[in-house]
Amino acid sequence: MKIAVMSCIHGNYEALDAVLLDSDRQKAEKIFCLGDLVGYGPYPNAVVEQIRSLDIPTCAGCWDEDIVEGLNACDCSYPSLLAEKRGKIAHEWTNNEIHSEHREFLSQLPHSLREGNLAFVHGSPHSNHEYLLPELDAYAALERVLSTEADVLFCGHTHVPYVRNLDAGSLQVRVKGEAAEEQSLNFTTSLKRIINVGSVGEPRHGRPNATYVIYDTESQEVNLREVSYDYQKTCAAIIEKGLPPVFAWRLAQGLEFAERADDPTHVCTR
Repeated sequence: MKIAVMSCIHGNYEALDAVLLDSDRQKAEKIFCLGDLVGYGPYPNAVVEQIRSLDIPTCAGCWDEDIVEGLNACDCSYPSLLAEKRGKIAHEWTNNEIHSEHREFLSQLPHSLREGNLAFVHGSPHSNHEYLLPELDAYAALERVLSTEADVLFCGHTHVPYVRNLDAGSLQVRVKGEAAEEQSLNFTTSLKRIINVGSVGEPRHGRPNATYVIYDTESQEVNLREVSYDYQKTCAAIIEKGLPPVFAWRLAQGLEFAERADDPTHVCTR
């Protein structure tokens, strides 16, 4: 079976529509979403409505939690006071824009999903706010997958897609008890995978194209999809609706937070 997995739509309806059309062309039989339906983008209600209408299994993202539980729910850090100010503006705008029934829908999203030997989370199994970066220590990365009792862990949150194979091997843990007697625990694990699906609505891989994944459950083939769409329409809507213009610039560039709106070469990491 072919499944589509997407994340981090961030109120970008144009990008979501393009990804749904592409997944249909790829003959995906089921779609999973890893959260962050809202935040930064101009169409939070349209995005939530589309996900609801298609009955797409969805995890809660950190922005979804933020809108439900309040501004302090998201413990993501900002690179500067200016970036933090922009983030608060986006939160306040989205909080005022979102319909009550859509807020209720976001409040009911689970932390994780499971399908056979596949697990789905927004950030990591431990927290929606944890970034599973490709350079994460191999032991820590393996622990994240093993904690789900699955073979493949799908995640988002970083907005940059990647596939990481954790090769089969043996692990040994030594435990020293109160009597100073040391015990060794040995176990082996088969091949595990972390698949980051990137971002539909706010990609940060250097291009404005939406990204998501098509995964074949039989062949285990991973297809990192990159889909073009009319991102300029979304950029215009960001400015028109009063969101910080730098969000439009960042979307067009496919980059991280810009520290200063007048200096597009200066980019910081959130």
